[in-house]
Parts: sequence; C-alpha cells; structure tokens
Amino acid sequence: MQLQTMNYEPGIMNNYLKWNKQTISDFSDENINNLYNQGYIFGRPEKGYIYQTRSLRIDLDKFELSSENKRILRKTEDLKLTKHDIPYSEYNWEIGKLAKDFYETKFGKGTFSANKIKELLTSDHNFNKLFKYALSSPYEGEVIGYCIALETDNIIHYSYPFYELNNSKLKIQNCGMSMMLQAIIYAKEQNKKYIYLGSAKDEKAKYKLQFKGLEWFDGEKWSEDLGKLKNVLK
Repeated sequence: MQLQTMNYEPGIMNNYLKWNKQTISDFSDENINNLYNQGYIFGRPEKGYIYQTRSLRIDLDKFELSSENKRILRKTEDLKLTKHDIPYSEYNWEIGKLAKDFYETKFGKGTFSANKIKELLTSDHNFNKLFKYALSSPYEGEVIGYCIALETDNIIHYSYPFYELNNSKLKIQNCGMSMMLQAIIYAKEQNKKYIYLGSAKDEKAKYKLQFKGLEWFDGEKWSEDLGKLKNVLK
C-alpha cells in the first residue's frame, strides 16, 4: 500500500500514518463497524473523513486485567468515568484550553487548536461520545480529563484523550493509563466486541501494547504478533 500525506491542517494530523482515506456519507453502525474492521479510523479534519492506518484494537473477549493494570487502577481509584453525548451541552472554553495545552505539551505547538476541540464537541462530527473523568473524593466532581470517542453497537474508538498534566490533587504518574483502562473496562461491560486505541506509528505507541487481546492492522489483515509490531515500531 502507498502511504498518502494529506494537508488538512497543521500539526499532528500531517504526521499520521495513512495508507488510504475516504470521505463517507453512510454513518450506520454496520458501515462504520465494517470500515474499522478494514483498518480505518475516523479523523478530525471534516465530517466523514476516515483513513486506513496501522490501527490497534483489543478483542474484548480475550481481555483481562494484568497485575500492572490492577495496580494502576488501585492508585487511581478516586478517578471515575462518566459518558456524555456529543454534541456536548456543557462545553465551555476551559475544556478547549485543557485540550490545547495538553496536546501542545505532548506533541508541540499547533497540534490541536481549542477551536477544533470546540467543533468536535459541539457539532455533528465523526465522534458521538465524550468520556469525562472526575475525582470522587476528596475533591468531589473536579474534572481531571476527557476523551473524545466513538461508540457503535459493536465498538468503542478511544480517540482523543486529554487531561490535566500538572494537577496537584492527583499526584500520580498514571492518569492517562487509568483513563484508557477505565474506557476498556466500560467497553467490555457494555458487551462491545472491540475497543480501538488509535494507531501505532512509531515507538511512542508502545505503551498501548501491554493489553491482553491486542491486535494490530498490518495494511492487509489483523495480527496478534506483537513481537513483529515492536520491530516495526523501532
């Protein structure tokens, strides 16, 4: 397959691994499930934009928490997930700023604008759910982070997470992993077949490879050979 580079907006989108792309108009669960099964995932440039990449997913029938997963969840037991519909009626500028600051710190200036976050959360775009993560105690209701997601009858796509990187009230190093783990558990509890975790472009994605039941799309088929994937990501 030939790698394609699209110039939709500055920043992270241009650095994504893309083999094919298309713009769809059929947003039925059946069509979306089928495209994701072919290695496609939704992106953010425009409504209907979907691209084929080295996608990662967990077969939830095979997923079990490891001892390390359980350790992280114990250390973050006060962090709780709630699910909300997109468009998100409680959107405010602080959410956009949190996302912008997070992505600039992690990936560089211009990676993800507050305006794009607002667009994704307040309009009919490609994603339909917002996972919100808030403390249960002793700072009841204080929001630590969010993830923009897609849900169908069969899958969850955990797509754009962002969280407070310097929160003094949650003094842990595993906030992002805890958020992802809680989303995986939610997907399994909802009897989904798969949860998709985005793509694996380079070695920065290796933290996603720790989950039982993980599969990756090699451009033609899904594979469980994580040793081969680790070599690809070197």
